[in-house]
Amino acid sequence: MSTETTEPDLTLYRLQACPFCERVVRKLQDHDITYQSRFVEPMHSDRNVVKRISGKRTVPAIVDENTGVTMSESANIVQYIENTYGGDE
Repeated sequence: MSTETTEPDLTLYRLQACPFCERVVRKLQDHDITYQSRFVEPMHSDRNVVKRISGKRTVPAIVDENTGVTMSESANIVQYIENTYGGDE
């Protein structure tokens, strides 16, 4: 039995109304990158899922299954997206 998954290869861990998260969302949209949003607990101490994937409890954080990259910090993520998916415009 073959089950094709249509889940995107990039997952963004984020908070509602987080300006740093929105910066990453805008960059993903600029490059038409399909991604999956995972909204995390607002309480910093409750963000165990983020700590498990990135080693930190800060958001935004991404996991890119295409490249095996996991990272946090919006500036780093925006630069990574630009370098990896930006192309020569």
